[in-house]
Amino acid sequence: MKIDVAIVGAGLAGLACARRLGQLGIEATLFEAGDRVGGRVRTDESDGFLLDRGFQVFLTAYPEARRVLAYDPLDLKAFYPGALIQTENDRLRISDPWRKPGEAFSELLSPVVPLSDKARMGILRRKLASTPLDAIMAGADLSTIRTLQGLTFSERCIRRFFRPFLGGVFLDPALQTSSRMFEFVLKMFALGDAALPAKGMEEIPRQLAGHLKREAIHLDARVEGLDRGRLRIAGGETVDCTNVVLAVEGPAAAGLVPAVPAPPYRCVTTLYYSCDHAPERDPILMLNGTDRGPINNFCFPSRVAPTYAPAGRDLLSVTVLLDTGGAQVKKLQESVRAQLTSWFGNRVDGWEHLQTDRIEHALPAQMPTERRSTAYNTLAKQGIVVCGDYRETGSINGALTSGRKAAEAVALARKA
Repeated sequence: MKIDVAIVGAGLAGLACARRLGQLGIEATLFEAGDRVGGRVRTDESDGFLLDRGFQVFLTAYPEARRVLAYDPLDLKAFYPGALIQTENDRLRISDPWRKPGEAFSELLSPVVPLSDKARMGILRRKLASTPLDAIMAGADLSTIRTLQGLTFSERCIRRFFRPFLGGVFLDPALQTSSRMFEFVLKMFALGDAALPAKGMEEIPRQLAGHLKREAIHLDARVEGLDRGRLRIAGGETVDCTNVVLAVEGPAAAGLVPAVPAPPYRCVTTLYYSCDHAPERDPILMLNGTDRGPINNFCFPSRVAPTYAPAGRDLLSVTVLLDTGGAQVKKLQESVRAQLTSWFGNRVDGWEHLQTDRIEHALPAQMPTERRSTAYNTLAKQGIVVCGDYRETGSINGALTSGRKAAEAVALARKA
């Protein structure tokens, strides 16, 4: 088999790359190890429930997503702009004062976050909303926790709000993630909604794949080797190609081409439950502000998008950042249920466990002052381009951006 450009991986980066290559008049063929497109962005359907692979949200302000995706067909359903913080004895609301000024005013004296911290949040939000992304990415880079401390946020605010909120975004409860990523994410939350597509997060890669010819996507086609423009597919098939784009996770890319630096990844476990009636009726994210127990954050996705659950039921999603390993899943389920019971009482006894997903390579760890390896320059000379969210920002926006840049790099190299 002889083709022009081979893209290994049909996640968001690979799909975005193929779409952009098509716009540039270059034919590409994708080889995906899984049974459908999307990579980490996928949705399982089970008895009328939509179970995203790990708790995920789509930020509508992502600039690359605005360029690439059509939002109306996604039928996006927005979260409430704020959060409920579960304390030892209560659940306390914190709202975005720009989106919910009336409710935010009533929360000014709430004990969940000191008034001085709320003022600092407002100043930081206003600053980031008006700062260009290029300036954020070129700015000084510390850890997120050092940045928060430098901005003089109180320990109570960091412990109750920032640690579970940003810890859930970055899958990093210690908040060692780059402050550039912290500022990027807060800017996105300030400028748009956090939302879910009505039919699940997998609608995003499905839309991208819809721009490609069906015969251009080969599923269940695991690439086992790459050597001098020849791919070896599981089962014995070989594919000759002019250019190769590696659009798989960092460890998989390094397994195919050792010169690719393998970045560290963060793990997450998500547990799904069926409930008769959600105890919280609003479409809001809930944070564990107690510093105790396995749960970091949780929500009822069916309160955001009713299509996530069948009629008369609600769906609960629980996020655990502690990596207990696959062998301790049963013990984890027991401790999660016990913590939920401490918050919601005996009604939890009737909540049915649906699924537990442990995702080993859920998100690239994005540490401060990371620099891209010069190994990528050598690979480009060999006709190999590498893309993925770990090459940009660990996000949907980063994956889409990296895919586009990879396509443009291929096109530029062919002109040389």
